[in-house]
Amino acid sequence: MVPQRSADKRQAILDGARVTFAREGYSRASIDTIAEAAGVSTRTLYNHFGDKARLFETVIHTSATEVAESQLELIDRYLGQVTDLEADLIAFARAWATPYPEHADHFALVQQIRAESARLPSAVLEAWREAGPRRVHRELARRLRQLGDRGLLRVDDADRAAFHLSQLASAEVKDHTRCGALPYTDVEVAGMTAAGIRVFLHGYCP
Repeated sequence: MVPQRSADKRQAILDGARVTFAREGYSRASIDTIAEAAGVSTRTLYNHFGDKARLFETVIHTSATEVAESQLELIDRYLGQVTDLEADLIAFARAWATPYPEHADHFALVQQIRAESARLPSAVLEAWREAGPRRVHRELARRLRQLGDRGLLRVDDADRAAFHLSQLASAEVKDHTRCGALPYTDVEVAGMTAAGIRVFLHGYCP
């Protein structure tokens, strides 16, 4: 029973810290504020994580891993068994561009990380990139390489192709969202993502 209570408190601290870091950033977030958000004492927080730096590193690594798992599942669902290249890529793009409400705190946290990157330890940033963005990028590149091997795409550089696909699939929609504008309608999102995929296919079809 005690180990379970300890695990529950640890998770509560991680959840509270993610919300706080996402809202205030690393520099401004205080241990007192994080402990209050987690519903634990500062002593409990220190017992679990030692200091704010270690807590922050754990939060961004855990959060990036969770989001990466969601994105990897999406890649597998839409690009694992491609039968109609254009239709499957458009379906992938619509899903890729759709916000993940369950991970909203993570993406707010990422914005804070980018804003404070010059003040964060390089090892922490490297661990975050490896656990999340790079892991997802490698899998997307692998799937595009497979499509190239099947003759469905012309893929000379799978890493570059993965970057182009991820940007063309979602950048227009996400840039609008980041600016704080009202969300696009489903019809508008469908039009933008389909247009992005057609540009991708124009460059990568054999």
